[in-house]
Amino acid sequence: MTMVCHRPEGLDQLEAQTNFSKRELQVLYRGFKNVSCISFQECPSGIVNEETFKQIYSQFFPHGDASTYAHYLFNAFDAGHTGSIKFEDFVTALSILLRGSVTEKLQWTFNLYDINRDGYINKEEMTDIVRAIYDMMGKYTYPVLKTDAPKQHVDAFFQKMDKNRDGVVTLDEFILSCQEDENIMRSLQLFENVI
Repeated sequence: MTMVCHRPEGLDQLEAQTNFSKRELQVLYRGFKNVSCISFQECPSGIVNEETFKQIYSQFFPHGDASTYAHYLFNAFDAGHTGSIKFEDFVTALSILLRGSVTEKLQWTFNLYDINRDGYINKEEMTDIVRAIYDMMGKYTYPVLKTDAPKQHVDAFFQKMDKNRDGVVTLDEFILSCQEDENIMRSLQLFENVI
């Protein structure tokens, strides 16, 4: 079986497109190549498929089922919708999440929640995301979650975000609502300070 190895774009180009230095990109690439390997016998391909991504992600949530949320996250990282995450996809998203502006981070998050990529978040999509998060956290969360908790979270989300009450949340509504929410803004700043 022949493995196709992917080489990323030149470091100069990636450095210009992201908020990472050449040195940081080199370190990130080494780590990315190591995880893109399906088994230790095969050479790292430089590409991560969805199954490998799910395996890696599930290690962070051993008490739950992270597969559905990892699927949504994988699709958000897979910018070209190719069914695989190249190093360029990975560092572009990582650059936004770690060092992007508040607006860039919120746009990326909106795209994660907009599962069908129609430019809106509807209640079904938000319910799917919230259920996936609950599944990922597992049954050992404290306090124990009630069975109607996902619906309550989705209702609260739409109460806050759906400004014109048309049943969907647009990117503009999402960004405006997040920027008006002190807790969301504080958590974004806390995340920036940790990085």
